[in-house]
Amino acid sequence: MPMLLKGSCRCRAVRFEVQSHTPVPYQLCYCSICRKQQGGGGYAINLGAVSDTLKVDGEKYLGLYRATIHDDERSEPEVSTGERRFCRECGSAMWLYDPTWPELVHPFASAVDTDLPKAPQRVHLMLKYKASWVEPDIRLGDMAFDLYPPDSIAGWHKRNGLWVE
Repeated sequence: MPMLLKGSCRCRAVRFEVQSHTPVPYQLCYCSICRKQQGGGGYAINLGAVSDTLKVDGEKYLGLYRATIHDDERSEPEVSTGERRFCRECGSAMWLYDPTWPELVHPFASAVDTDLPKAPQRVHLMLKYKASWVEPDIRLGDMAFDLYPPDSIAGWHKRNGLWVE
């Protein structure tokens, strides 16, 4: 049985629950979209979950943000297909859904209230785009990538024996 994740925004206007096979918060993304939308340590941590299990209370308080991607990997800016949901009352980032992968939703670990398992290693990604003031805490055993790692969230969980049936 997948792990039930329960989460909320800071003001609790939005609450959600979702089932996850991949509940370990191991990825730290330093791209400007995650950094600016999430704040915090200059990164965001996304989990994976099964989109058709997502239940939301307070949906009327949700806002939607689709980022325009400006980077040196593209010749022209493009609007992301990713739909980032946030609370319009307090601004808390809640999850990302991308219709390119309709079976998945990616809750931000920062919005999850359920105790999450500790990662045996962390993966730092999009370091090429980190802010100059950010000093990543890359520990022994962590992996670091200028762009994307080779493993998907599911692949990393399976490789590390952390996939929850």
